[in-house]
Amino acid sequence: MSDPQKDQQQNQGQQSGGAQPNTAATENFPQKTSGEQQGQEPGHQSEMDQKPITIRDDYRGSGKLAGKVALISGGDSGIGRAVAVHFAREGADVAIIYLDEHEDAQKTVKLVEGEGRRATAIAGDIGDPQFAQQAVGQVIQQLGKLDVLVNNAAEQHPQPSLTDITPEQLERTFRTNIFGMFYLTQAALPHLQRGATIVNTTSVTAYKGSPQLLDYSATKGAIVAFTRSLSQNLAEKDIRVNAVAPGPIWTPLIPSTMDPQKVASFGQDVPLKRPGQPADVAPSYVFLASEDSSYMTGQVLHPNGGEVVGG
Repeated sequence: MSDPQKDQQQNQGQQSGGAQPNTAATENFPQKTSGEQQGQEPGHQSEMDQKPITIRDDYRGSGKLAGKVALISGGDSGIGRAVAVHFAREGADVAIIYLDEHEDAQKTVKLVEGEGRRATAIAGDIGDPQFAQQAVGQVIQQLGKLDVLVNNAAEQHPQPSLTDITPEQLERTFRTNIFGMFYLTQAALPHLQRGATIVNTTSVTAYKGSPQLLDYSATKGAIVAFTRSLSQNLAEKDIRVNAVAPGPIWTPLIPSTMDPQKVASFGQDVPLKRPGQPADVAPSYVFLASEDSSYMTGQVLHPNGGEVVGG
């Protein structure tokens, strides 16, 4: 399961002294793709010519997640990796689930451990309900508890026409993006205590649509409805459920699923005129996982480069 806005990396260092402007996150770098990467999904961050930015040098942790244990699906790269590293800098121990991107996953583990926190990586397909149960059990066994669940894994397969989407693709996209979210949340719920949080990754495509990502967009719309419904279902248990809807974020999913021409112009059509970095998105997850958002549930944050969306 890649994280569709599956995204990204290279720890840009430990905490720095004074806050410096993050020019790397705002400059318009050319998005190139290698022949080895193109067309091979899930993408591998280690093969990207232009590495995504996982965390800014000047991001200062303040203990917002101290003592917490988080499980992040699709945590090997991209947005998932950035969330893992930000959580670690805020004091959380982190477990990540990934499909088969072993090199990327081990890099994420090293980055989390570099922040002085415990980390574990679990390989498997969240579209398999038995694996979801096993993965959560492994987290409890190794890290002792579970406080934060981030449902982030997803995949996309662009097609020019609805008629090009095969039954196999449709089933695969929904199994990863929606069924997997249900399975992992079902497995996690018995271990979540009062005050726990769930953060789901949806997408700007749930609100504005995407002519070439019909099945993917449909799953992302379902995630919004799932988030809102589950938040009401769990409110009495004091378990908050929110979501993040990223816009165009530079992750391994982009060069692995798009042709070079579209990759070259990726993110240029939003008001900020650039693709976002995983480092631009991860703080939204920190906010929703922490007590800073204690009066929010059933809500969606929109780090999308300035696109105004309804709903």
